[in-house]
Amino acid sequence: MNKVIIPLFFLMFSTFATAKNDSVLIKVPKQYSFEFGYRNLFSQSQNFIDQFSNHSTHGYGMLLDYAWKLSGLNGKRPGVYLTVPLGYTVMMPDDPASKSVHMLNYGWTVRHELSVNKLITPFVAYGLLLNNMRVTDTEGSVFGHQTQFEFGLNFNTKTRLKYFAKIQYSYTSYPQFNQAERFRLHYADLRIGVRF
Repeated sequence: MNKVIIPLFFLMFSTFATAKNDSVLIKVPKQYSFEFGYRNLFSQSQNFIDQFSNHSTHGYGMLLDYAWKLSGLNGKRPGVYLTVPLGYTVMMPDDPASKSVHMLNYGWTVRHELSVNKLITPFVAYGLLLNNMRVTDTEGSVFGHQTQFEFGLNFNTKTRLKYFAKIQYSYTSYPQFNQAERFRLHYADLRIGVRF
């Protein structure tokens, strides 16, 4: 019985929230976002370089996400969003001897807006994601854990569209192919996007 009740309870509260007046239910606002931008690998484990003899420090990525507003429903407090992102990044080889690196990532992000009803709204976000990495011409792929922190600005308009720009730091840790020690990669991103 609990196996049915718990998912129904979660589904009910992910779709509706109770206002101050307990007799009124309001629909939780949702937001869709698309972003695109530049990624730089500014630090990596020596064992990653040794195993692949690879140098791919510059790339580009894109990401879609779907968000539910969890706080600030009355419009008087800053909003907090729980998002489900799905992203893809390509790191380009720095030289002819290196190979491109492809990464698919998905997970959860919590985004906090820092002001209310402003033309420009700053936000911060924290994400926990899974990251699947594949190196061109290398058999197989490897899953890692990605932790990321973001700071950005929403540019509000009179339409339903909001534009945004952000900087992002990501730390990703992967198990090595056939070895116990892990790869550790640090990325910085600069991204622009739109929310609706």
